Amino acid sequence: MQAMQRSLFSAVLGLASLVSGANAQDLIPKAAPQTAPILIQGATIHTVSGDVIEKGDLLFEDGKITGIGSGLTADGAEVIDGSGKHVFPGFVAASSTVGLTEIGAVDMTIDTSEAGSLNPEVYAAVAVNPDSWHIPVARRNGVLVAGVFPQGGRVPGRVSAMQMDGWTWEDMALERDAGLSVSWPFMGTAPRRFRRFRGGNADPQAEVEKIEELFAAAEAYLAAKDADPRLKTDNRFEAMGPVLRGEKPVYISLSTREQAESALSWAKKRELKPVIVGGGDAMAYVDLLKRHDVMVAVSGTFRMPRRRDLSYASTFELPGQLESAGVRWCMANSDRDSSNLRNLPYEAAAAVPYGLSPEAALRSITLSAAEFLGIDDRVGSLDEGKDATLIVTDGDPMELTTVIERAFVQGRDVTLTDKQTALAKKYRTKYKQKGLIK
Repeated sequence: MQAMQRSLFSAVLGLASLVSGANAQDLIPKAAPQTAPILIQGATIHTVSGDVIEKGDLLFEDGKITGIGSGLTADGAEVIDGSGKHVFPGFVAASSTVGLTEIGAVDMTIDTSEAGSLNPEVYAAVAVNPDSWHIPVARRNGVLVAGVFPQGGRVPGRVSAMQMDGWTWEDMALERDAGLSVSWPFMGTAPRRFRRFRGGNADPQAEVEKIEELFAAAEAYLAAKDADPRLKTDNRFEAMGPVLRGEKPVYISLSTREQAESALSWAKKRELKPVIVGGGDAMAYVDLLKRHDVMVAVSGTFRMPRRRDLSYASTFELPGQLESAGVRWCMANSDRDSSNLRNLPYEAAAAVPYGLSPEAALRSITLSAAEFLGIDDRVGSLDEGKDATLIVTDGDPMELTTVIERAFVQGRDVTLTDKQTALAKKYRTKYKQKGLIK
């Protein structure tokens, strides 16, 4: 009887979520392609890759930045008065599940993983929902590009770099195959909170052997395919070719020094290009990061310390410590939570009082994050030839009081409204009707 009641409750909850999900879809039209030059004049331009330009001009055409400096002109251009304004590159979220998850408590709104443990042939982009409400919320706070990571299993699939605007996932995909994601097993006993999932109870060596066997089989297949192109195509192994050839990185998710030692030793042996995801305790293996020149994405600052022996402030101190140590790093939002992706600039800003410079904080969510995803030739800084993916603000966007007034994705003028702005307008109207506000 209890089982029947649980099944009935699940069915009712599922039906309710489908109905509410239909109403929760993003109803904001996507931005139209840029049709005329746009010139921002007299603004403070934060290039990130170079100096800050006071009272500078920035010109972009056909979605690309074509001029930065002063005294710029363009026939037929839309001119934006940048007096007192600031121009920044759009923020880049290094690691997220945006577009793959909507309501964490409702399974049918989560599409982060495929069946099975080894899925190198899949990539996250195809599962991204362009109408997720999380996208316009993140976009309104300046997050214009995000690395979307598949989840589940040892090799969950390939990472995709997605723009926060587009009618379809194809429109949104800046780089649908940014590299292969690998979840490294815990070495020794897994922390209690992980023992029920993420393979926490599995034999670590057996799990490592699964990963190695997959890579060895792919390597053998590619060699055989080169020798005989008539060999039947295997999509799983074909997908691993760019990683095995060193053209794409392997994104290794780990959290402890033991994992880092094992994973980096394996990657070096295979001559792969590793990068570390979820480096919340990176100072525990900072020497390995420096020795192997491996980049790490710090899993935010708005979270609890990873170990009991760490200071309460360790999450805020970590970015400054990595910067001082000369490690290549970038900032990701805490635990890849897509619903809080909007907080990315504030997570970076929270490290500034604890030793990180404001310039490094800004770089960690722009150019460094773009380097992490291998898209720094397109986004992450304001340089001629790069995509016109940028924001216009009335101040420092890492301050809560700053308003982002305009945002452009590849030159497209995107709408900065979302469910939250609609609700704000609704309840302001209510209190105006009651005469409580003007």
